[in-house]
Amino acid sequence: MSDRELYCDTCEGVQLFEVPPCVDDHGVDCPELVCTGCGAAVLIATFAFRAPRLARRSRPSTHRRAA
Repeated sequence: MSDRELYCDTCEGVQLFEVPPCVDDHGVDCPELVCTGCGAAVLIATFAFRAPRLARRSRPSTHRRAA
């Protein structure tokens, strides 16, 4: 089991959290954690976002036209 100290909203303080036995075979990378003080469960979720593609912009003309 992997242990971490995190803030627990229920205990209103920093508590030791541990990874419960994981049935999904995540091992120590399991996103589920349980507070050892009160038993509250938290889910650690990470997201990977691709960088958005910027639309091509036309550059303003640097040439001035005669009036």
